[in-house]
Amino acid sequence: MTTPGNSAPPATGQIWNTEAYAANGRFVATLATDVVALLAPQPGEHILDLGCGDGALTEQLAATGAIVTGVDASPSMLAAARERNLHSTTSFALDHHDATALPYNQQFDAVFSNAALHWINGASGHQAMLSCVHRALRSENPQARFVAEMGGQGNVAAIRTALQAVLAPFHIDAEATAASFFPSPALYRRLLESAGFTIQSIELIPRPTPLSNGMESWLNTFRNGVLDRLNPHDRAVALANTIALLEPTLRDADGNWIADYVRLRFHATLR
Repeated sequence: MTTPGNSAPPATGQIWNTEAYAANGRFVATLATDVVALLAPQPGEHILDLGCGDGALTEQLAATGAIVTGVDASPSMLAAARERNLHSTTSFALDHHDATALPYNQQFDAVFSNAALHWINGASGHQAMLSCVHRALRSENPQARFVAEMGGQGNVAAIRTALQAVLAPFHIDAEATAASFFPSPALYRRLLESAGFTIQSIELIPRPTPLSNGMESWLNTFRNGVLDRLNPHDRAVALANTIALLEPTLRDADGNWIADYVRLRFHATLR
């Protein structure tokens, strides 16, 4: 049995494997059409892509003629984004910063984020991030806006519940270790308003999401920060037990896996 005393993986959070993400997480960018439409990027606008990951959406935003800067806290993701930028027909800048400690001041017409903010732990982390975003936006621009989509209340609830149950005998609190934050619209409205934003829209969107490579690949990609706390044998056992728990609810009669995603999407402007 692996205990939390093991050296190697960090106590909390996610570790990104860019190859696994490219193979198993491309749907994240593919399903961002609606939130990009809500952003409505314009040629010449300065846009910050917060939590840009491997740059797939950053590249798409730059192709609209916007002047885009991608920022991420993961060195491996930024390396993948720089490689993409090197071979892209459009160009964009890339910075390495934590979302809770952004250095920007009155530099952007819009801040955009897709499927990244839920990796910031807790309300206090979000308060710090929102303060940074507010400061980064150009107050003299009446169109300055923060448009984002993230995991919301109930996101991957079945998966999280199964992991919590399976990892309890290994003395691992899967929820605390994953350190994800999936707020309700009411909670996030309060956080945005307290940071000086006016809410134009905010909604919770159920989005059952097909997993073309199956549940095991999803778990190894999006919960490896939790699973890496186990030795190889225990990890294999935990994966098998989690999958067995999830099969009755998330796998259909044809063997297709559907993850129980719920997204929180919002559009906020400076007050």
